[in-house]
Amino acid sequence: MARVILLLLCTGAIFGIPAIAQDYPARAIRIIVPFPAGGTADLLPRIVGEKLAATWGQPVIIDNRAGAAGNIGAEMVYNAEPDGYTLLSAPPPPLVINPSLYPRLGFDPTRFVPVTVMAAVPNVMLVNTKVPANTVRDLIAWAKAQPDRLIYSSQGSGTTSHLTTEMFKAAAGVAATHVPYKGTAPALAALLSGEVNLMFDNLGVSLQHVRSGRVKALAVCGEKRVASLPDVPAMAEIWPGFVAVAWFGVVAPPNTQPRIAARLSGAIADVIKLPDVAKRLADLSADPVANTPAQMAAFMKEDAARWRTVIRSANVRLD
Repeated sequence: MARVILLLLCTGAIFGIPAIAQDYPARAIRIIVPFPAGGTADLLPRIVGEKLAATWGQPVIIDNRAGAAGNIGAEMVYNAEPDGYTLLSAPPPPLVINPSLYPRLGFDPTRFVPVTVMAAVPNVMLVNTKVPANTVRDLIAWAKAQPDRLIYSSQGSGTTSHLTTEMFKAAAGVAATHVPYKGTAPALAALLSGEVNLMFDNLGVSLQHVRSGRVKALAVCGEKRVASLPDVPAMAEIWPGFVAVAWFGVVAPPNTQPRIAARLSGAIADVIKLPDVAKRLADLSADPVANTPAQMAAFMKEDAARWRTVIRSANVRLD
Protein backbone atom coordinates (compact mmCIF):
# COMPACT_ATOMS: atom_id res chain seq x y z
CA MET A 1 0.00 0.00 0.00
CA ALA A 2 2.83 2.40 0.90
CA ARG A 3 4.44 1.71 -2.47
CA VAL A 4 1.19 2.51 -4.26
CA ILE A 5 0.83 5.83 -2.40
CA LEU A 6 4.46 6.71 -3.16
CA LEU A 7 3.93 5.87 -6.83
CA LEU A 8 0.82 8.05 -6.96
CA LEU A 9 2.64 10.95 -5.33
CA CYS A 10 5.53 10.70 -7.76
CA THR A 11 3.18 10.46 -10.72
CA GLY A 12 1.27 13.49 -9.50
CA ALA A 13 4.51 15.46 -9.14
CA ILE A 14 5.54 14.58 -12.67
CA PHE A 15 2.24 15.39 -14.31
CA GLY A 16 1.72 18.42 -12.08
CA ILE A 17 4.50 20.33 -13.85
CA PRO A 18 2.64 20.79 -17.14
CA ALA A 19 -0.59 21.31 -15.19
CA ILE A 20 0.85 24.32 -13.40
CA ALA A 21 1.81 25.88 -16.72
CA GLN A 22 -1.54 24.92 -18.26
CA ASP A 23 -3.48 26.69 -15.49
CA TYR A 24 -1.25 29.76 -15.65
CA PRO A 25 -2.09 32.48 -14.79
CA ALA A 26 -4.46 31.85 -11.90
CA ARG A 27 -3.78 35.07 -10.00
CA ALA A 28 -2.22 38.53 -10.33
CA ILE A 29 1.09 38.93 -12.14
CA ARG A 30 3.60 41.51 -10.96
CA ILE A 31 6.01 43.03 -13.48
CA ILE A 32 9.00 44.73 -11.88
CA VAL A 33 10.31 47.71 -13.87
CA PRO A 34 13.74 48.64 -12.49
CA PHE A 35 13.54 52.27 -13.60
CA PRO A 36 11.28 55.20 -12.65
CA ALA A 37 7.89 55.88 -14.18
CA GLY A 38 7.73 58.12 -17.22
CA GLY A 39 10.18 56.58 -19.68
CA THR A 40 9.68 54.05 -22.43
CA ALA A 41 10.93 51.31 -20.08
CA ASP A 42 7.85 52.04 -17.97
CA LEU A 43 5.33 52.76 -20.72
CA LEU A 44 5.82 49.58 -22.78
CA PRO A 45 5.09 47.06 -20.01
CA ARG A 46 2.07 49.15 -18.99
CA ILE A 47 0.69 48.96 -22.53
CA VAL A 48 1.31 45.21 -22.72
CA GLY A 49 0.19 44.55 -19.15
CA GLU A 50 -3.14 46.29 -19.72
CA LYS A 51 -3.93 43.96 -22.61
CA LEU A 52 -2.70 40.83 -20.83
CA ALA A 53 -4.96 41.64 -17.89
CA ALA A 54 -7.95 41.97 -20.22
CA THR A 55 -7.08 38.71 -22.01
CA TRP A 56 -6.45 36.61 -18.92
CA GLY A 57 -8.89 38.20 -16.52
CA GLN A 58 -6.11 38.57 -13.96
CA PRO A 59 -4.50 41.82 -12.73
CA VAL A 60 -1.10 42.73 -14.15
CA ILE A 61 0.63 45.07 -11.72
CA ILE A 62 3.52 47.29 -12.80
CA ASP A 63 5.89 47.84 -9.88
CA ASN A 64 8.66 50.44 -10.35
CA ARG A 65 11.73 49.55 -8.29
CA ALA A 66 14.42 51.94 -9.51
CA GLY A 67 18.03 52.18 -8.42
CA ALA A 68 21.60 51.10 -9.17
CA ALA A 69 21.15 51.14 -12.96
CA GLY A 70 18.37 48.58 -12.76
CA ASN A 71 20.19 46.20 -10.42
CA ILE A 72 17.80 46.60 -7.48
CA GLY A 73 14.72 45.55 -9.42
CA ALA A 74 16.61 42.82 -11.27
CA GLU A 75 17.83 41.29 -8.01
CA MET A 76 14.27 41.26 -6.64
CA VAL A 77 13.06 39.21 -9.59
CA TYR A 78 16.13 36.99 -9.53
CA ASN A 79 15.25 35.94 -5.98
CA ALA A 80 11.51 35.63 -6.59
CA GLU A 81 9.64 32.34 -6.80
CA PRO A 82 10.03 30.84 -10.31
CA ASP A 83 6.27 30.49 -10.76
CA GLY A 84 5.68 33.09 -13.47
CA TYR A 85 3.94 35.55 -11.18
CA THR A 86 6.92 37.90 -10.77
CA LEU A 87 8.60 39.09 -13.96
CA LEU A 88 11.23 41.65 -14.93
CA SER A 89 10.67 44.11 -17.76
CA ALA A 90 13.88 45.97 -18.52
CA PRO A 91 16.01 47.71 -21.14
CA PRO A 92 19.58 46.45 -21.69
CA PRO A 93 21.48 47.63 -18.55
CA PRO A 94 20.62 44.97 -15.95
CA LEU A 95 20.42 42.20 -18.53
CA VAL A 96 23.46 42.70 -20.77
CA ILE A 97 25.44 45.81 -19.73
CA ASN A 98 25.92 45.81 -15.97
CA PRO A 99 27.94 42.56 -15.83
CA SER A 100 30.68 44.46 -17.70
CA LEU A 101 30.50 47.45 -15.34
CA TYR A 102 30.00 46.05 -11.85
CA PRO A 103 32.64 43.81 -10.23
CA ARG A 104 29.89 42.05 -8.27
CA LEU A 105 26.16 41.74 -8.80
CA GLY A 106 23.52 40.17 -6.59
CA PHE A 107 22.23 38.22 -9.58
CA ASP A 108 23.48 36.41 -12.66
CA PRO A 109 21.74 37.82 -15.76
CA THR A 110 22.52 34.69 -17.76
CA ARG A 111 20.32 32.64 -15.41
CA PHE A 112 17.15 34.63 -16.05
CA VAL A 113 14.67 32.75 -18.22
CA PRO A 114 14.11 34.79 -21.40
CA VAL A 115 10.51 35.46 -22.40
CA THR A 116 10.56 38.01 -25.22
CA VAL A 117 11.81 41.37 -26.44
CA MET A 118 8.66 43.45 -26.77
CA ALA A 119 10.03 46.26 -28.93
CA ALA A 120 13.11 48.32 -29.74
CA VAL A 121 13.58 52.08 -29.98
CA PRO A 122 16.57 53.85 -31.54
CA ASN A 123 18.45 56.40 -29.48
CA VAL A 124 18.45 59.97 -30.77
CA MET A 125 21.04 62.73 -30.31
CA LEU A 126 19.34 65.73 -28.70
CA VAL A 127 20.72 69.17 -27.96
CA ASN A 128 19.27 72.15 -26.14
CA THR A 129 17.92 74.84 -28.46
CA LYS A 130 20.58 77.30 -27.23
CA VAL A 131 23.39 75.14 -28.61
CA PRO A 132 24.58 76.76 -31.89
CA ALA A 133 24.52 73.51 -33.85
CA ASN A 134 22.01 72.10 -36.33
CA THR A 135 24.04 69.09 -37.47
CA VAL A 136 26.35 66.56 -35.88
CA ARG A 137 29.31 68.18 -37.64
CA ASP A 138 28.27 71.57 -36.22
CA LEU A 139 28.18 70.12 -32.73
CA ILE A 140 31.61 68.55 -33.09
CA ALA A 141 33.09 71.84 -34.28
CA TRP A 142 31.46 73.75 -31.42
CA ALA A 143 32.61 71.21 -28.83
CA LYS A 144 36.19 71.28 -30.08
CA ALA A 145 36.24 75.09 -30.12
CA GLN A 146 34.95 75.23 -26.52
CA PRO A 147 36.14 72.02 -24.84
CA ASP A 148 34.52 72.73 -21.47
CA ARG A 149 31.08 73.62 -22.77
CA LEU A 150 29.68 70.21 -23.76
CA ILE A 151 27.77 68.73 -20.79
CA TYR A 152 25.53 65.71 -21.23
CA SER A 153 22.87 64.02 -19.15
CA SER A 154 22.05 60.33 -19.11
CA GLN A 155 19.46 58.02 -17.58
CA GLY A 156 22.23 56.85 -15.24
CA SER A 157 25.73 55.46 -15.38
CA GLY A 158 25.92 52.37 -17.55
CA THR A 159 22.64 52.98 -19.38
CA THR A 160 22.45 52.99 -23.17
CA SER A 161 22.08 56.77 -22.94
CA HIS A 162 25.46 57.00 -21.20
CA LEU A 163 27.25 54.43 -23.36
CA THR A 164 25.93 55.87 -26.62
CA THR A 165 27.41 59.24 -25.66
CA GLU A 166 30.72 57.53 -24.95
CA MET A 167 30.54 55.96 -28.41
CA PHE A 168 29.98 59.42 -29.87
CA LYS A 169 32.85 60.97 -27.91
CA ALA A 170 35.23 58.30 -29.15
CA ALA A 171 34.06 58.56 -32.77
CA ALA A 172 34.10 62.38 -32.84
CA GLY A 173 37.18 62.92 -30.70
CA VAL A 174 35.47 65.36 -28.35
CA ALA A 175 35.35 65.77 -24.59
CA ALA A 176 32.16 66.08 -22.57
CA THR A 177 31.16 66.16 -18.91
CA HIS A 178 28.74 63.46 -17.76
CA VAL A 179 25.85 64.25 -15.40
CA PRO A 180 23.97 61.02 -14.60
CA TYR A 181 20.34 61.12 -13.45
CA LYS A 182 17.99 58.47 -12.10
CA GLY A 183 15.95 57.73 -15.19
CA THR A 184 14.80 59.31 -18.43
CA ALA A 185 12.41 61.92 -17.02
CA PRO A 186 14.92 63.88 -14.87
CA ALA A 187 17.68 63.57 -17.48
CA LEU A 188 15.42 64.94 -20.19
CA ALA A 189 14.16 67.69 -17.85
CA ALA A 190 17.78 68.77 -17.34
CA LEU A 191 18.23 69.05 -21.10
CA LEU A 192 15.01 71.02 -21.56
CA SER A 193 15.93 73.46 -18.79
CA GLY A 194 19.46 74.01 -20.08
CA GLU A 195 21.25 72.42 -17.11
CA VAL A 196 22.95 70.23 -19.72
CA ASN A 197 23.17 70.71 -23.47
CA LEU A 198 23.37 67.17 -24.89
CA MET A 199 21.55 63.90 -24.33
CA PHE A 200 21.18 60.61 -26.18
CA ASP A 201 17.66 59.47 -25.33
CA ASN A 202 15.43 56.78 -26.75
CA LEU A 203 13.18 58.41 -29.30
CA GLY A 204 9.90 57.28 -27.76
CA VAL A 205 9.60 59.83 -24.97
CA SER A 206 11.61 62.68 -26.49
CA LEU A 207 9.87 62.80 -29.89
CA GLN A 208 7.13 65.11 -28.61
CA HIS A 209 9.74 67.63 -27.48
CA VAL A 210 11.50 67.49 -30.85
CA ARG A 211 8.24 68.13 -32.67
CA SER A 212 7.35 71.02 -30.36
CA GLY A 213 10.76 72.62 -30.94
CA ARG A 214 11.87 72.41 -27.31
CA VAL A 215 14.96 70.39 -28.28
CA LYS A 216 16.81 69.74 -31.52
CA ALA A 217 17.37 66.24 -32.90
CA LEU A 218 20.66 66.00 -34.79
CA ALA A 219 20.77 62.27 -35.55
CA VAL A 220 19.06 58.97 -34.85
CA CYS A 221 21.07 55.92 -33.92
CA GLY A 222 19.26 53.15 -35.74
CA GLU A 223 20.69 51.59 -38.88
CA LYS A 224 18.59 53.97 -40.98
CA ARG A 225 16.40 57.05 -40.69
CA VAL A 226 13.05 56.76 -38.96
CA ALA A 227 9.65 57.61 -40.42
CA SER A 228 8.77 59.95 -37.53
CA LEU A 229 11.83 62.15 -38.28
CA PRO A 230 12.56 61.64 -41.97
CA ASP A 231 14.82 64.70 -42.27
CA VAL A 232 17.05 63.69 -39.36
CA PRO A 233 20.04 61.62 -40.57
CA ALA A 234 21.09 58.30 -39.10
CA MET A 235 24.39 58.39 -37.25
CA ALA A 236 25.48 55.46 -39.44
CA GLU A 237 25.49 57.88 -42.40
CA ILE A 238 28.44 59.61 -40.71
CA TRP A 239 30.06 56.61 -39.02
CA PRO A 240 29.04 53.27 -40.53
CA GLY A 241 28.21 50.78 -37.81
CA PHE A 242 27.27 53.42 -35.24
CA VAL A 243 24.07 51.85 -33.94
CA ALA A 244 22.56 52.26 -30.47
CA VAL A 245 19.10 50.85 -29.92
CA ALA A 246 17.26 50.51 -26.64
CA TRP A 247 15.26 47.29 -26.51
CA PHE A 248 12.77 46.32 -23.85
CA GLY A 249 12.60 42.70 -22.79
CA VAL A 250 10.73 40.50 -20.34
CA VAL A 251 12.49 37.78 -18.36
CA ALA A 252 11.44 35.44 -15.55
CA PRO A 253 13.34 34.23 -12.46
CA PRO A 254 15.83 31.38 -12.83
CA ASN A 255 14.27 27.90 -13.02
CA THR A 256 10.93 29.17 -14.33
CA GLN A 257 9.31 26.41 -16.38
CA PRO A 258 9.90 26.75 -20.14
CA ARG A 259 6.16 26.16 -20.67
CA ILE A 260 5.36 29.28 -18.65
CA ALA A 261 7.94 31.34 -20.55
CA ALA A 262 6.51 30.10 -23.85
CA ARG A 263 2.95 30.89 -22.76
CA LEU A 264 3.97 34.40 -21.74
CA SER A 265 5.94 34.92 -24.94
CA GLY A 266 3.01 33.86 -27.13
CA ALA A 267 0.54 36.02 -25.23
CA ILE A 268 2.79 39.09 -25.48
CA ALA A 269 3.30 38.46 -29.21
CA ASP A 270 -0.48 38.41 -29.67
CA VAL A 271 -0.74 41.71 -27.79
CA ILE A 272 1.99 43.34 -29.89
CA LYS A 273 0.03 42.45 -33.06
CA LEU A 274 -3.15 44.23 -31.94
CA PRO A 275 -3.87 47.29 -34.14
CA ASP A 276 -4.29 49.71 -31.23
CA VAL A 277 -1.09 48.47 -29.60
CA ALA A 278 0.77 48.77 -32.91
CA LYS A 279 -0.36 52.39 -33.10
CA ARG A 280 0.78 53.12 -29.55
CA LEU A 281 4.15 51.56 -30.31
CA ALA A 282 4.43 53.69 -33.44
CA ASP A 283 3.68 56.78 -31.35
CA LEU A 284 6.69 55.81 -29.22
CA SER A 285 8.82 55.23 -32.35
CA ALA A 286 9.12 51.62 -31.17
CA ASP A 287 9.64 48.80 -33.63
CA PRO A 288 7.76 45.65 -32.56
CA VAL A 289 9.92 42.55 -32.00
CA ALA A 290 8.01 39.91 -29.98
CA ASN A 291 10.59 37.15 -30.46
CA THR A 292 10.60 33.70 -28.88
CA PRO A 293 12.48 32.81 -25.66
CA ALA A 294 15.20 31.09 -27.68
CA GLN A 295 15.55 34.06 -30.02
CA MET A 296 15.73 36.44 -27.08
CA ALA A 297 18.47 34.35 -25.47
CA ALA A 298 20.59 34.58 -28.63
CA PHE A 299 19.85 38.29 -28.98
CA MET A 300 20.92 39.01 -25.39
CA LYS A 301 24.17 37.13 -25.85
CA GLU A 302 25.01 39.14 -28.97
CA ASP A 303 24.08 42.47 -27.39
CA ALA A 304 26.10 41.73 -24.26
CA ALA A 305 29.19 41.20 -26.42
CA ARG A 306 28.58 44.45 -28.31
CA TRP A 307 28.24 46.63 -25.21
CA ARG A 308 31.16 44.89 -23.53
CA THR A 309 33.32 46.01 -26.47
CA VAL A 310 32.09 49.62 -26.11
CA ILE A 311 32.75 49.65 -22.36
CA ARG A 312 36.26 48.32 -22.73
CA SER A 313 37.26 50.43 -25.72
CA ALA A 314 35.94 53.64 -24.12
CA ASN A 315 37.31 52.62 -20.70
CA VAL A 316 33.94 53.37 -19.12
CA ARG A 317 33.90 53.50 -15.33
CA LEU A 318 30.99 53.99 -12.98
CA ASP A 319 30.75 57.47 -11.47
